Amino acid sequence: MKGGSVNGVGMSTITTTTTTTTKRRWRGFVIAVLGLVFLSMLVPLVFLLGFHNAFHSSLSGSAFPSQQHTLSLDDFTIGAYESHYSNNNTKDQEYVGTQVPERSDHSGIKGSFTKAPVQVLQLKGSPGHPVDVDIQKASSERHNANVNNTVLIQPSNGDESEVPCELRFGSYCLWRREYKEAMIDSMVKKLKDRLFLARAYFPSIAKLPVQDKLSKELRQNIQDFERMLSEATTDADLPPHVEDKLVKMEATIARAKSVPVDCNNVDKKFRQLLDLTEDEANFHTKQSAFLYQLAVQTMPKSLHCLSMRLTVEHFHTSSVDLEDSLTEKFVDPELYHYVIFSNNILASSVAINSTVLHAKESKKLVFHVLTDGQNFYAMKLWFSSNTFKKAAIQVLNIEEYSMISDLSLPEEFRVTFQTAHKLPKMHYKTEYISLFSHSHYFLPEIFKTLDKIVVLDDDVVVQQDLSALWRLNMGKMVNGASEHCAVRLGQLEHYLGRIYFNQNSCAWMSGLNVINLARWRELNLSQKFRRIVQQLNMEGRLHEAAASRASLLTFQDLVYPLDDTWVLSGLGHEYGLDIHSVKDFAVLHYNGNMKPWLELGIPKYRSLWLKFLNREDQFLSDCNVIP
Repeated sequence: MKGGSVNGVGMSTITTTTTTTTKRRWRGFVIAVLGLVFLSMLVPLVFLLGFHNAFHSSLSGSAFPSQQHTLSLDDFTIGAYESHYSNNNTKDQEYVGTQVPERSDHSGIKGSFTKAPVQVLQLKGSPGHPVDVDIQKASSERHNANVNNTVLIQPSNGDESEVPCELRFGSYCLWRREYKEAMIDSMVKKLKDRLFLARAYFPSIAKLPVQDKLSKELRQNIQDFERMLSEATTDADLPPHVEDKLVKMEATIARAKSVPVDCNNVDKKFRQLLDLTEDEANFHTKQSAFLYQLAVQTMPKSLHCLSMRLTVEHFHTSSVDLEDSLTEKFVDPELYHYVIFSNNILASSVAINSTVLHAKESKKLVFHVLTDGQNFYAMKLWFSSNTFKKAAIQVLNIEEYSMISDLSLPEEFRVTFQTAHKLPKMHYKTEYISLFSHSHYFLPEIFKTLDKIVVLDDDVVVQQDLSALWRLNMGKMVNGASEHCAVRLGQLEHYLGRIYFNQNSCAWMSGLNVINLARWRELNLSQKFRRIVQQLNMEGRLHEAAASRASLLTFQDLVYPLDDTWVLSGLGHEYGLDIHSVKDFAVLHYNGNMKPWLELGIPKYRSLWLKFLNREDQFLSDCNVIP
């Protein structure tokens, strides 16, 4: 009994301890869950408050959630840059320079804008002298590789009002004008304006005993307007005969204006009106520009759906890998080899399909699509389940190559020039350049058996047979490209650093490039590119912009200029191109923000892109891709 009693006490103690421990565990779990719920409510609130405050800050502050840099210059702005990853991860950079001569190329494109301001760059110095760059990081950090970092160029006198909308807010301004909708609250806004005027005059009128009748009329009109506006947000919400009330209010305000009063109070009210109106206008403009940038840089839900559906389908099917039977064609130097860097299924498909449909001998065409691991299987299934006449298509996962860490796509580089220093208002023009990225400089190592290739950007449409490119005699040149002589390297000297270069050299463009890989290997240009990148980084240049600078310099004096009729650039940002002359070019390059696979694409150019897309494909229908 005694032993059993002891054992019973022991068991009771153990049970109590276990129960206590269990309760503690559950208490800890409940506290953790409550903490997560609290954080899930707090974080969005903090983000929204921070987002709102960011837009009310000055332009030199953190107006957008990204890094910000500031540089200035006496009498004129010399240079700035930008970098961003757009919706297709295309890196975009900007440089602002001194006045340039009129365009000497034949592309027919006139630059007119830059993108929404996120960074502010000013250069302190004087023309022709080295510039000291002072970089100040904003409190917010780049939270995603796809966040846009753009540039606002401030005029030399610091007056923001002189900066045109296109320069401050970029292609958003062009898009807004193109798709401007009729206001549904114009009368409401007019009523609010008159209400504010009445409130401004009322305190002064109320102090004058001889104006008692006018004071009562003002008070009555103010009350009527407040009652109407408390229930109305659009013109449709307003009561009938609102025009009569407006006329009555305006007549009363006119009488109040004719009364001699102390102007201090009225002046104070009007200054408040001006400040509030400017504040609100700037806030909404910046907010709209930010949302526009977010729209063009974020992968649309439909394209994400397409990639995921194709990836899942790839692992559900046991289809025969057609690439195995085409191995010999992939390494045959006698065929026409095209290389495309892309993570966009639709874009690369249109580039390939348009090339094949215009080719005289499609059986000679071989396409190598270099993509990342995330899109690799989706790409493989798409190109194996769709036919492109007799062309062979190879999809390569660039991450499988040990010397490459990740996929980087062609970079876009914008150059904004001040064209008139001495006029009261500044005038700018913007030119777009697209260049090779880091990944392009592994081409000789990836395609070891080939001596010549043609590199296409995925945002191009081909309108003619390209076989003539394979008959070009480029001599000792390496890169057959379209030159952009509106921008010369000498105008970018502050941007390019202390590396020697020919100042009269024109900038060249990616999009359509004939590459002599044999000559490339002979000159070891890949190593030259990496050496320039390293040197630029040692000079304190930002790493994001190093690739574009190095690309401009790597092929110096090694560019074979293609005929002007080969490529037309600018269909992703220039509204003013003649749609009839567009059809005369062999290749259309949709460089810019307004890519044709986005709803924000320029409508009159989208049709030229859409006709090469099989919109009846089941996967496209299921994901509602470009309905």
